[in-house]
Amino acid sequence: MKTVAILLSSLLLAVTASANEPAAAPAKPDLAKGGTISAQVCSACHTADGSRGSPANPILQGQHAEYLVKQLTEFKAGKRKNAVMNGMAAPLSEEDIRNVAAFYASKTAKPGFAKNKDTVELGQKIYRGGIADRSIPACAGCHGPNGSGIPAQYPRIGSQHGDYVEAQMTAFRAGTRTNSPQMMAVAAKMNDKEIKAVSDYVAGLR
Repeated sequence: MKTVAILLSSLLLAVTASANEPAAAPAKPDLAKGGTISAQVCSACHTADGSRGSPANPILQGQHAEYLVKQLTEFKAGKRKNAVMNGMAAPLSEEDIRNVAAFYASKTAKPGFAKNKDTVELGQKIYRGGIADRSIPACAGCHGPNGSGIPAQYPRIGSQHGDYVEAQMTAFRAGTRTNSPQMMAVAAKMNDKEIKAVSDYVAGLR
C-alpha cells in the first residue's frame, strides 16, 4: 500500500507540474511563406504586396496582422460572406493565414487621397466628432485620429480605398456583412451622403 501511495503521489506531482507549465507559444509567422501565398493566391485581386490595386478591393499593405487573421478565419468559416473570399480562404490552414497576414502587416502602406473636396468637411466632422443627435460615435474613437485602428477588432483604415470603405459600410447597414455588430449599429444610423463623405475622408487620412 505504501508503494502504491508513493506512485500515486508521484503521478499527481507530475500532472500538476505539467498543468502549470506555460503553453507553447505559436510558431513565429514565416514572411517568406506568406509572400508565396500572396503571390500565388491573393495577387490577382490585391497585388503581390497588398498595395493600391482595384478600389473595389481592400488595400492589405500595412493592415494589422490580427485583423487580417480574424477576417480570413471568418471567411474560411463562412461567418463573413463573400463568394470569392470564402473560396480563397477555404484551403488555407491556420498557419497559412498567420503567415500571409504577417506578410501584409510587414509592409508600409502607401498614402491615399480624398477625391471629393466638397464633402471633406462633412467627412471630417463625422470621423472626428460623430453625429450627436443620432448617437453616432466618432470614427476616431475606434480607428484612431489618423485611421491607424486597434487590433484585432478595428482595422487600419487611413488611406484605404474610399470606394471599398463605402461598400463595406453600406453592407453593414444592409445586414449583408454581419461580422462586426459595432459597425452594423453605427452604419444603420447613417445615410448615403454621410457614408460617402466619411469614406472619402478616410481615404486621405495618414
